Amino acid sequence: MSLDMATQETNIRIITEPTVYLVGRQTIDNAGLDRFLEDHGVTWQTDTEVAGEHLIEVAGRVCYMSFAKPRPGGNKTYIEHLLQVGHGSVLEHAAWNLIITGVSRSLTHELVRHRAGWGFSQLSQRYVDESVAEYIEPDCIASNPEAHALWLESIQQSHQAYVKLAGILQESFSTEPDKTLRRKLARQAARSVLPNATETKIFVTANARPLRHFVEMRASRHAEVEIRKLAVKILQIMQEAAPNLFSDYQLVPLPDGTQEAITPHRKV
Repeated sequence: MSLDMATQETNIRIITEPTVYLVGRQTIDNAGLDRFLEDHGVTWQTDTEVAGEHLIEVAGRVCYMSFAKPRPGGNKTYIEHLLQVGHGSVLEHAAWNLIITGVSRSLTHELVRHRAGWGFSQLSQRYVDESVAEYIEPDCIASNPEAHALWLESIQQSHQAYVKLAGILQESFSTEPDKTLRRKLARQAARSVLPNATETKIFVTANARPLRHFVEMRASRHAEVEIRKLAVKILQIMQEAAPNLFSDYQLVPLPDGTQEAITPHRKV
């Protein structure tokens, strides 16, 4: 996350890169899986240590009860076959939890359109004081001095209007005995002047299938630059967390300095 673009004439901080934190992933209940295998008279084990990859292989093998005579090549080869034949439903059994920061409200308006297989919990502007808000500046504006000056002036005006409105409104609700409610009432009205560039934070949960779809849709040259950067960062995290599920993607540089993700296995 870059916070070094703040100017001396304002306290507003400008962010140019998103940050993604992988904070949760699945585990295997080995005892339960062993009972299933024993009840069906088979023994089987995988060679991956990634629980999500393990579960996907189990789910796939349940479909055909192929535990007794697995093909050689291990989990990586098994998942590669799933991707090749488009057996995407079994990818829905592996999920991860991510916290995303340093992104704009514009971006999250796009992000939450990805519904199936996702869960979202976003920072509330009704309760959080945005007088300390940060802002996301598009690269094409930041690289143009005239555009940057105009953008910064607009952000400053909106920010100052929010601070003043929140103060005026909180005072106007002084007859309300609950201090927390006074703040909420003031902030929920004052937020109406905040721009789409306002930085936000969002906790997301998604399984492997919609994560792949997100990467294919948003880590694309046709996607908006900010969400493209986010999709690339999520892909890089997932390639480390679950390489057998995401290693088929390659990152290709684009003329604007960003990257695009490509794969031979789209729309699994």
